[in-house]
Amino acid sequence: MSEPHTRRAVVTGIGVVAPNGTSTETFWKATREGISVLDRVTREGCEHLPLRVAGEIRDFDPPSAVEERYLVQTDRFTHFAMAAADLAIDEAGLNRSDTDASPFSVGVVTAAGSGGGEFGQRELQQLWDKGSRYVGPYQSIAWFYAASTGQISIRRGFKGPCGVVAADEAGGLDALAHAARAVRRGTDVLVAGATEAPLAPYSVVCQLGYEELSTEGVPECAYRPFTSAACGFVPAEGGAMLVVEADTSARERGVPARATLAGHAATFTGASRWQQSREGLAQAIRGALEEAACAPEEIDVVFADALGVPEADRAEALAIADALGAHGRRVPVTAPKTAIGRGYCAAPVLDVAAAVLAMEHGVIPPTPNVHDVCHDLDLVTTHARATELRTALVLSRGLMGSNSALVLRLGATDASQ
Repeated sequence: MSEPHTRRAVVTGIGVVAPNGTSTETFWKATREGISVLDRVTREGCEHLPLRVAGEIRDFDPPSAVEERYLVQTDRFTHFAMAAADLAIDEAGLNRSDTDASPFSVGVVTAAGSGGGEFGQRELQQLWDKGSRYVGPYQSIAWFYAASTGQISIRRGFKGPCGVVAADEAGGLDALAHAARAVRRGTDVLVAGATEAPLAPYSVVCQLGYEELSTEGVPECAYRPFTSAACGFVPAEGGAMLVVEADTSARERGVPARATLAGHAATFTGASRWQQSREGLAQAIRGALEEAACAPEEIDVVFADALGVPEADRAEALAIADALGAHGRRVPVTAPKTAIGRGYCAAPVLDVAAAVLAMEHGVIPPTPNVHDVCHDLDLVTTHARATELRTALVLSRGLMGSNSALVLRLGATDASQ
Protein backbone atom coordinates (compact mmCIF):
# COMPACT_ATOMS: atom_id res chain seq x y z
CA MET A 1 0.00 0.00 0.00
CA SER A 2 1.19 3.53 -0.74
CA GLU A 3 1.75 6.00 2.07
CA PRO A 4 -1.49 7.82 3.07
CA HIS A 5 -0.20 11.24 2.00
CA THR A 6 0.31 9.99 -1.56
CA ARG A 7 -3.17 8.50 -1.92
CA ARG A 8 -5.63 10.30 -4.13
CA ALA A 9 -9.42 10.08 -3.76
CA VAL A 10 -11.22 8.99 -6.90
CA VAL A 11 -14.85 8.36 -7.78
CA THR A 12 -15.54 4.77 -8.85
CA GLY A 13 -19.32 4.59 -8.51
CA ILE A 14 -22.31 6.92 -8.83
CA GLY A 15 -25.84 6.27 -7.60
CA VAL A 16 -28.66 8.72 -8.32
CA VAL A 17 -32.27 8.92 -7.20
CA ALA A 18 -33.60 12.21 -8.59
CA PRO A 19 -36.82 13.76 -9.89
CA ASN A 20 -35.63 13.26 -13.47
CA GLY A 21 -34.33 9.71 -13.05
CA THR A 22 -33.96 6.97 -10.45
CA SER A 23 -30.79 5.59 -11.98
CA THR A 24 -27.57 7.19 -13.13
CA GLU A 25 -28.42 6.45 -16.77
CA THR A 26 -31.90 7.98 -16.71
CA PHE A 27 -30.67 10.97 -14.70
CA TRP A 28 -27.88 11.68 -17.20
CA LYS A 29 -30.10 11.26 -20.24
CA ALA A 30 -32.64 13.76 -18.91
CA THR A 31 -29.92 16.13 -17.69
CA ARG A 32 -28.04 16.07 -21.00
CA GLU A 33 -31.23 16.71 -22.93
CA GLY A 34 -32.32 19.50 -20.60
CA ILE A 35 -35.67 17.92 -19.76
CA SER A 36 -37.37 19.91 -17.02
CA VAL A 37 -39.54 17.93 -14.61
CA LEU A 38 -40.57 20.78 -12.34
CA ASP A 39 -44.30 20.60 -11.71
CA ARG A 40 -47.05 21.44 -9.29
CA VAL A 41 -46.63 19.99 -5.81
CA THR A 42 -48.90 16.96 -5.42
CA ARG A 43 -47.82 15.68 -1.99
CA GLU A 44 -50.79 15.11 0.31
CA GLY A 45 -51.18 17.87 2.87
CA CYS A 46 -49.36 20.47 0.76
CA GLU A 47 -52.30 21.45 -1.45
CA HIS A 48 -53.05 24.72 0.32
CA LEU A 49 -49.51 25.80 1.16
CA PRO A 50 -47.86 28.72 -0.67
CA LEU A 51 -45.17 26.48 -2.22
CA ARG A 52 -46.67 25.51 -5.57
CA VAL A 53 -43.82 24.06 -7.63
CA ALA A 54 -41.11 21.54 -6.72
CA GLY A 55 -39.07 18.63 -8.01
CA GLU A 56 -40.92 15.51 -6.84
CA ILE A 57 -39.82 11.91 -7.35
CA ARG A 58 -42.89 10.04 -8.53
CA ASP A 59 -41.48 6.72 -9.74
CA PHE A 60 -39.63 5.51 -6.65
CA ASP A 61 -40.99 2.39 -4.93
CA PRO A 62 -39.40 2.10 -1.46
CA PRO A 63 -40.38 -1.57 -0.82
CA SER A 64 -38.59 -2.64 -3.98
CA ALA A 65 -35.43 -0.79 -2.98
CA VAL A 66 -35.20 -1.29 0.78
CA GLU A 67 -35.83 -4.34 2.96
CA GLU A 68 -38.88 -4.19 5.22
CA ARG A 69 -36.86 -4.24 8.44
CA TYR A 70 -35.06 -1.05 7.39
CA LEU A 71 -38.07 0.48 5.67
CA VAL A 72 -40.12 0.76 8.86
CA GLN A 73 -37.20 2.30 10.77
CA THR A 74 -36.44 5.08 8.34
CA ASP A 75 -37.75 8.18 6.61
CA ARG A 76 -38.06 8.83 2.90
CA PHE A 77 -34.75 10.72 2.78
CA THR A 78 -32.96 7.62 4.09
CA HIS A 79 -34.81 5.38 1.63
CA PHE A 80 -33.32 7.54 -1.13
CA ALA A 81 -29.87 7.33 0.47
CA MET A 82 -29.89 3.56 0.82
CA ALA A 83 -31.15 3.07 -2.74
CA ALA A 84 -28.56 5.50 -4.17
CA ALA A 85 -25.80 3.88 -2.11
CA ASP A 86 -26.74 0.46 -3.50
CA LEU A 87 -26.54 1.81 -7.04
CA ALA A 88 -23.15 3.43 -6.43
CA ILE A 89 -21.73 0.35 -4.73
CA ASP A 90 -22.91 -1.91 -7.54
CA GLU A 91 -21.47 0.44 -10.16
CA ALA A 92 -18.14 0.50 -8.32
CA GLY A 93 -18.04 -3.30 -8.31
CA LEU A 94 -17.71 -3.53 -4.53
CA ASN A 95 -18.53 -7.12 -3.64
CA ARG A 96 -20.09 -7.99 -0.31
CA SER A 97 -17.42 -10.61 0.24
CA ASP A 98 -14.71 -7.97 -0.18
CA THR A 99 -16.24 -5.51 2.27
CA ASP A 100 -17.10 -8.27 4.76
CA ALA A 101 -13.46 -9.34 4.73
CA SER A 102 -12.25 -5.83 5.66
CA PRO A 103 -15.22 -3.91 7.10
CA PHE A 104 -13.03 -1.32 8.84
CA SER A 105 -11.69 -0.19 5.47
CA VAL A 106 -15.09 1.15 4.35
CA GLY A 107 -16.79 4.21 5.85
CA VAL A 108 -19.83 6.41 5.22
CA VAL A 109 -20.28 10.17 5.29
CA THR A 110 -23.45 12.04 4.35
CA ALA A 111 -24.98 15.49 4.65
CA ALA A 112 -28.61 16.41 5.21
CA GLY A 113 -30.53 19.57 5.91
CA SER A 114 -34.17 18.67 6.43
CA GLY A 115 -33.82 15.22 8.01
CA GLY A 116 -36.76 12.87 8.38
CA GLY A 117 -39.63 15.33 8.35
CA GLU A 118 -42.24 12.97 6.95
CA PHE A 119 -41.54 10.24 9.53
CA GLY A 120 -41.41 12.77 12.35
CA GLN A 121 -44.67 14.43 11.34
CA ARG A 122 -46.45 11.09 11.19
CA GLU A 123 -45.31 10.08 14.67
CA LEU A 124 -46.17 13.46 16.17
CA GLN A 125 -49.65 13.22 14.67
CA GLN A 126 -49.98 9.82 16.33
CA LEU A 127 -48.93 11.38 19.62
CA TRP A 128 -51.44 14.20 19.25
CA ASP A 129 -54.36 12.05 18.05
CA LYS A 130 -53.91 8.81 20.01
CA GLY A 131 -51.33 9.27 22.73
CA SER A 132 -47.74 8.35 23.53
CA ARG A 133 -48.30 4.58 23.33
CA TYR A 134 -48.88 4.97 19.59
CA VAL A 135 -45.53 6.60 18.92
CA GLY A 136 -43.04 4.07 17.53
CA PRO A 137 -39.55 3.61 18.95
CA TYR A 138 -37.89 4.64 15.68
CA GLN A 139 -39.13 8.20 16.08
CA SER A 140 -36.01 8.73 18.19
CA ILE A 141 -33.70 8.12 15.24
CA ALA A 142 -35.53 8.30 11.89
CA TRP A 143 -35.94 12.09 11.89
CA PHE A 144 -32.30 12.74 12.77
CA TYR A 145 -30.11 14.15 10.00
CA ALA A 146 -27.45 11.49 10.73
CA ALA A 147 -29.88 8.61 10.14
CA SER A 148 -28.73 7.87 6.59
CA THR A 149 -25.09 7.48 7.56
CA GLY A 150 -26.02 5.14 10.38
CA GLN A 151 -28.45 3.01 8.41
CA ILE A 152 -26.17 2.59 5.38
CA SER A 153 -23.28 1.52 7.60
CA ILE A 154 -25.44 -0.88 9.64
CA ARG A 155 -27.17 -2.36 6.60
CA ARG A 156 -23.90 -2.91 4.75
CA GLY A 157 -21.73 -3.80 7.73
CA PHE A 158 -19.31 -0.92 7.13
CA LYS A 159 -17.22 -0.20 10.23
CA GLY A 160 -14.76 2.37 8.93
CA PRO A 161 -14.88 6.12 9.68
CA CYS A 162 -18.46 7.38 9.57
CA GLY A 163 -19.81 10.89 9.92
CA VAL A 164 -22.40 13.45 8.96
CA VAL A 165 -21.84 17.05 7.86
CA ALA A 166 -24.01 19.95 8.99
CA ALA A 167 -23.18 22.88 6.71
CA ASP A 168 -26.58 23.64 5.16
CA GLU A 169 -26.70 23.24 1.38
CA ALA A 170 -22.93 23.37 0.99
CA GLY A 171 -22.74 20.28 3.20
CA GLY A 172 -23.12 18.05 0.16
CA LEU A 173 -19.75 19.17 -1.21
CA ASP A 174 -18.22 19.18 2.25
CA ALA A 175 -19.25 15.53 2.75
CA LEU A 176 -17.31 14.57 -0.37
CA ALA A 177 -14.33 16.55 0.90
CA HIS A 178 -14.48 14.69 4.21
CA ALA A 179 -14.51 11.43 2.28
CA ALA A 180 -11.49 12.50 0.23
CA ARG A 181 -9.55 13.43 3.34
CA ALA A 182 -10.43 10.13 5.02
CA VAL A 183 -9.02 8.36 1.96
CA ARG A 184 -5.82 10.37 2.18
CA ARG A 185 -5.55 9.44 5.87
CA GLY A 186 -5.69 5.73 5.03
CA THR A 187 -9.31 4.56 4.63
CA ASP A 188 -9.75 2.62 1.39
CA VAL A 189 -13.40 3.37 0.53
CA LEU A 190 -16.04 5.90 1.57
CA VAL A 191 -19.67 5.90 0.50
CA ALA A 192 -20.46 9.62 0.46
CA GLY A 193 -23.16 12.02 -0.63
CA ALA A 194 -26.50 13.48 0.32
CA THR A 195 -30.22 12.92 -0.14
CA GLU A 196 -33.19 15.00 0.95
CA ALA A 197 -36.96 14.63 1.29
CA PRO A 198 -38.19 18.15 2.07
CA LEU A 199 -41.72 17.94 0.66
CA ALA A 200 -43.71 16.64 3.64
CA PRO A 201 -46.18 19.31 4.88
CA TYR A 202 -44.26 20.00 8.10
CA SER A 203 -40.99 20.32 6.18
CA VAL A 204 -42.56 22.67 3.64
CA VAL A 205 -43.96 24.88 6.40
CA CYS A 206 -40.46 25.15 7.86
CA GLN A 207 -39.12 26.24 4.48
CA LEU A 208 -41.71 28.95 4.06
CA GLY A 209 -39.58 31.08 6.34
CA TYR A 210 -36.91 31.32 3.63
CA GLU A 211 -37.27 34.57 1.75
CA GLU A 212 -35.39 32.95 -1.13
CA LEU A 213 -38.08 30.29 -1.69
CA SER A 214 -40.07 30.74 -4.90
CA THR A 215 -43.87 30.65 -4.65
CA GLU A 216 -44.41 31.09 -8.39
CA GLY A 217 -47.11 28.73 -9.64
CA VAL A 218 -45.99 28.28 -13.27
CA PRO A 219 -43.34 25.51 -13.40
CA GLU A 220 -41.42 27.09 -16.31
CA CYS A 221 -41.14 30.38 -14.43
CA ALA A 222 -40.60 29.23 -10.86
CA TYR A 223 -36.80 28.80 -10.89
CA ARG A 224 -34.82 30.91 -13.36
CA PRO A 225 -31.44 31.94 -11.95
CA PHE A 226 -29.22 34.51 -13.65
CA THR A 227 -32.21 36.15 -15.38
CA SER A 228 -34.10 39.37 -14.79
CA ALA A 229 -37.12 37.24 -13.89
CA ALA A 230 -35.35 35.36 -11.09
CA CYS A 231 -37.77 34.93 -8.19
CA GLY A 232 -36.08 32.40 -5.94
CA PHE A 233 -35.55 28.66 -5.95
CA VAL A 234 -37.85 25.66 -5.74
CA PRO A 235 -36.97 22.63 -3.58
CA ALA A 236 -36.39 19.09 -4.77
CA GLU A 237 -36.18 15.67 -3.22
CA GLY A 238 -33.73 12.84 -3.87
CA GLY A 239 -29.98 13.03 -4.27
CA ALA A 240 -26.85 11.06 -5.03
CA MET A 241 -24.29 8.85 -3.34
CA LEU A 242 -20.77 8.26 -4.63
CA VAL A 243 -18.16 5.63 -3.95
CA VAL A 244 -15.00 7.59 -3.15
CA GLU A 245 -11.97 5.34 -3.14
CA ALA A 246 -8.20 5.47 -2.88
CA ASP A 247 -6.68 5.33 -6.35
CA THR A 248 -4.47 2.48 -5.14
CA SER A 249 -7.51 0.51 -3.99
CA ALA A 250 -9.27 1.05 -7.31
CA ARG A 251 -6.21 -0.15 -9.23
CA GLU A 252 -5.92 -3.24 -7.04
CA ARG A 253 -9.56 -4.07 -7.72
CA GLY A 254 -9.19 -3.37 -11.44
CA VAL A 255 -11.86 -0.65 -11.34
CA PRO A 256 -11.44 2.53 -13.42
CA ALA A 257 -11.23 5.87 -11.66
CA ARG A 258 -13.96 8.03 -13.17
CA ALA A 259 -12.86 11.30 -11.61
CA THR A 260 -10.45 12.62 -9.00
CA LEU A 261 -11.62 14.79 -6.10
CA ALA A 262 -8.71 17.12 -6.60
CA GLY A 263 -9.36 20.12 -4.39
CA HIS A 264 -11.90 21.58 -1.98
CA ALA A 265 -12.30 24.61 0.25
CA ALA A 266 -15.11 26.13 2.30
CA THR A 267 -15.87 29.50 3.89
CA PHE A 268 -18.69 31.12 5.86
CA THR A 269 -20.23 34.56 5.29
CA GLY A 270 -23.52 34.56 7.24
CA ALA A 271 -27.18 33.84 6.60
CA SER A 272 -28.65 35.44 3.47
CA ARG A 273 -25.74 37.88 3.20
CA TRP A 274 -25.54 37.44 -0.53
CA GLN A 275 -23.39 40.46 -1.24
CA GLN A 276 -20.76 39.15 1.20
CA SER A 277 -21.02 35.69 -0.37
CA ARG A 278 -19.16 37.11 -3.36
CA GLU A 279 -15.95 37.34 -1.34
CA GLY A 280 -16.58 34.10 0.55
CA LEU A 281 -17.31 32.03 -2.54
CA ALA A 282 -14.34 33.51 -4.41
CA GLN A 283 -12.08 32.60 -1.50
CA ALA A 284 -13.47 29.03 -1.50
CA ILE A 285 -12.77 28.76 -5.23
CA ARG A 286 -9.19 29.97 -4.75
CA GLY A 287 -8.68 27.50 -1.93
CA ALA A 288 -10.01 24.60 -3.99
CA LEU A 289 -7.80 25.55 -6.92
CA GLU A 290 -4.76 25.77 -4.65
CA GLU A 291 -5.38 22.35 -3.12
CA ALA A 292 -5.86 20.89 -6.61
CA ALA A 293 -2.73 22.63 -7.94
CA CYS A 294 -5.01 23.91 -10.68
CA ALA A 295 -4.62 27.15 -12.61
CA PRO A 296 -7.83 29.13 -13.23
CA GLU A 297 -7.55 28.66 -16.99
CA GLU A 298 -7.58 24.88 -16.55
CA ILE A 299 -11.23 24.95 -15.46
CA ASP A 300 -13.30 23.74 -18.41
CA VAL A 301 -16.78 24.13 -16.91
CA VAL A 302 -18.42 25.56 -13.79
CA PHE A 303 -21.49 23.97 -12.23
CA ALA A 304 -23.04 26.98 -10.53
CA ASP A 305 -24.85 27.23 -7.23
CA ALA A 306 -27.60 29.20 -9.04
CA LEU A 307 -29.82 30.31 -6.17
CA GLY A 308 -32.25 32.24 -8.33
CA VAL A 309 -32.18 35.41 -6.23
CA PRO A 310 -30.92 38.47 -8.16
CA GLU A 311 -28.49 39.64 -5.48
CA ALA A 312 -27.15 36.12 -4.91
CA ASP A 313 -26.84 35.41 -8.64
CA ARG A 314 -24.92 38.63 -9.16
CA ALA A 315 -22.59 37.77 -6.26
CA GLU A 316 -21.90 34.33 -7.71
CA ALA A 317 -21.16 35.69 -11.19
CA LEU A 318 -18.76 38.22 -9.70
CA ALA A 319 -17.14 35.59 -7.47
CA ILE A 320 -16.40 33.41 -10.49
CA ALA A 321 -14.80 36.39 -12.22
CA ASP A 322 -12.89 37.38 -9.08
CA ALA A 323 -11.43 33.91 -8.59
CA LEU A 324 -10.84 32.89 -12.21
CA GLY A 325 -9.86 36.29 -13.59
CA ALA A 326 -10.48 36.92 -17.28
CA HIS A 327 -11.10 33.19 -17.73
CA GLY A 328 -14.13 33.54 -15.45
CA ARG A 329 -15.99 35.48 -18.13
CA ARG A 330 -15.18 32.91 -20.83
CA VAL A 331 -15.54 29.58 -19.07
CA PRO A 332 -18.84 27.78 -19.76
CA VAL A 333 -21.19 27.81 -16.77
CA THR A 334 -24.21 25.57 -16.28
CA ALA A 335 -26.92 24.93 -13.69
CA PRO A 336 -28.78 21.75 -14.66
CA LYS A 337 -30.60 21.84 -11.31
CA THR A 338 -33.12 24.26 -12.86
CA ALA A 339 -34.68 21.14 -14.41
CA ILE A 340 -35.26 19.36 -11.11
CA GLY A 341 -35.14 21.95 -8.34
CA ARG A 342 -32.63 22.72 -5.65
CA GLY A 343 -32.35 19.72 -3.35
CA TYR A 344 -30.60 21.46 -0.48
CA CYS A 345 -27.55 19.34 0.59
CA ALA A 346 -28.25 16.93 -2.27
CA ALA A 347 -28.11 19.63 -4.95
CA PRO A 348 -24.30 19.95 -5.19
CA VAL A 349 -23.81 16.18 -5.02
CA LEU A 350 -26.15 15.79 -7.99
CA ASP A 351 -24.05 18.50 -9.68
CA VAL A 352 -20.91 16.47 -8.97
CA ALA A 353 -22.56 13.38 -10.49
CA ALA A 354 -23.53 15.44 -13.54
CA ALA A 355 -20.03 16.92 -13.77
CA VAL A 356 -18.37 13.49 -13.78
CA LEU A 357 -20.77 12.29 -16.46
CA ALA A 358 -20.28 15.50 -18.45
CA MET A 359 -16.50 15.02 -18.45
CA GLU A 360 -16.85 11.38 -19.47
CA HIS A 361 -19.16 12.20 -22.38
CA GLY A 362 -17.62 15.53 -23.42
CA VAL A 363 -20.96 17.34 -23.09
CA ILE A 364 -21.98 20.29 -20.94
CA PRO A 365 -25.66 19.90 -20.00
CA PRO A 366 -27.89 22.96 -20.41
CA THR A 367 -29.68 25.16 -17.88
CA PRO A 368 -33.41 24.54 -18.58
CA ASN A 369 -36.02 27.31 -18.44
CA VAL A 370 -33.31 30.01 -18.57
CA HIS A 371 -33.01 32.20 -21.66
CA ASP A 372 -32.45 35.91 -20.98
CA VAL A 373 -29.18 35.80 -19.01
CA CYS A 374 -28.53 39.18 -17.42
CA HIS A 375 -25.09 38.53 -15.92
CA ASP A 376 -21.64 38.43 -17.49
CA LEU A 377 -21.52 34.64 -17.78
CA ASP A 378 -21.20 32.17 -20.61
CA LEU A 379 -24.23 30.27 -19.33
CA VAL A 380 -25.08 27.15 -21.34
CA THR A 381 -28.80 27.34 -22.09
CA THR A 382 -31.34 25.65 -24.35
CA HIS A 383 -29.05 22.90 -25.72
CA ALA A 384 -26.12 20.86 -24.46
CA ARG A 385 -22.68 21.93 -25.65
CA ALA A 386 -20.19 19.34 -26.91
CA THR A 387 -16.60 20.06 -25.87
CA GLU A 388 -13.60 18.33 -24.33
CA LEU A 389 -13.77 18.47 -20.56
CA ARG A 390 -10.97 17.48 -18.22
CA THR A 391 -11.51 19.70 -15.16
CA ALA A 392 -14.76 20.88 -13.58
CA LEU A 393 -15.53 23.30 -10.75
CA VAL A 394 -18.68 22.71 -8.67
CA LEU A 395 -20.00 25.49 -6.42
CA SER A 396 -22.47 25.53 -3.56
CA ARG A 397 -23.78 28.03 -1.05
CA GLY A 398 -26.19 27.62 1.84
CA LEU A 399 -29.00 29.84 3.00
CA MET A 400 -27.30 30.03 6.38
CA GLY A 401 -24.03 31.31 4.89
CA SER A 402 -21.79 28.37 3.99
CA ASN A 403 -19.79 28.51 0.75
CA SER A 404 -18.03 25.53 -0.81
CA ALA A 405 -16.08 24.76 -3.98
CA LEU A 406 -14.84 21.45 -5.36
CA VAL A 407 -12.44 20.80 -8.24
CA LEU A 408 -12.89 17.55 -10.16
CA ARG A 409 -10.47 16.09 -12.71
CA LEU A 410 -11.38 13.45 -15.24
CA GLY A 411 -10.09 9.97 -14.43
CA ALA A 412 -7.12 9.48 -12.12
CA THR A 413 -5.14 12.48 -13.34
CA ASP A 414 -2.51 13.48 -10.79
CA ALA A 415 -3.36 17.05 -9.80
CA SER A 416 0.30 17.74 -9.07
CA GLN A 417 1.41 17.06 -12.61
